[in-house]
Amino acid sequence: MTTKILCIAGPTASGKSSRAVEISLKGFGNPSSNEGFPKPFMGEIISVDSRQVYRGLSIGTEKITKEEMRGVPHHLIDIREPQENYSAGDFATDATRLIGEITARGKLPILAGGTHFYFNALLSGLPARVDANPTLREELEKLPTIRLFERIREQDPRRAAELDPMNRRRLIRALEIIDSLGTVPKRYPRDVATATSCGYLVEWIIIDPPKEELRARIDARLKQALGRGLIDEVRRVREVVGDARLNELGLEYKIVGEYLRGEREEASLLPTLSAKLWQYARRQKAWLRKLRDENVISEAPSHPDRS
Repeated sequence: MTTKILCIAGPTASGKSSRAVEISLKGFGNPSSNEGFPKPFMGEIISVDSRQVYRGLSIGTEKITKEEMRGVPHHLIDIREPQENYSAGDFATDATRLIGEITARGKLPILAGGTHFYFNALLSGLPARVDANPTLREELEKLPTIRLFERIREQDPRRAAELDPMNRRRLIRALEIIDSLGTVPKRYPRDVATATSCGYLVEWIIIDPPKEELRARIDARLKQALGRGLIDEVRRVREVVGDARLNELGLEYKIVGEYLRGEREEASLLPTLSAKLWQYARRQKAWLRKLRDENVISEAPSHPDRS
């Protein structure tokens, strides 16, 4: 019997986490959509977020709280120290194990998050193995981050749309794969209404708020994060991981890290982060449009709470 899973995707600040909890507690809004899935209050949530795996990154990643979980089990949150690596391959291995365990308990695996290459790795497998190229890496390390992203955009625009342009480690890895294979292999199946290459029957819910609403929610989220102590959180993380690793942990940590190093004024944090996160959200929305065009999915309205 094919294992059924629910995948909830959307841009940052769109309400994915709260929607996942709501479905776990109440089921789908349309009763016919529940056919073949476990009864409500029978879901467990697997976080599909490349940063929420790290302990100590709570405010900057808008990590769901225990109260907001409302008793629903959540997995792959706070499982690594921020100085440790966690790859798409690690996620695929862990998520595969968890899906089996959750299904064996008679519950619905709900995968919710915005890290698209994690979805790719799980549902369609990782690209062909490409070994590290020390000579190329040495050359790429000399280039500014923006130039690395421009090279990917020139050679593989589809992959560029899925990447964080400030994550040097992933940019360099993508360029290694492009150098070896000519492009980063496409990994999404054509029809997610049938079993994927990993043997799952997938139901999609895409949360994609209008542009104006999403921008307002990103700004509100950033103001709240700064008010809750984002700067102090970044300072603590920086003391543990250093500046190079801090830049790999996402825009919030990179930009605030620049302020902590005296490279920008505190007043610039909100407008800079707002602009950068909106650019990131636009790339996520482009990926969602592609997903919608190529697959059979279910639509869902935006939700007013968490991302």
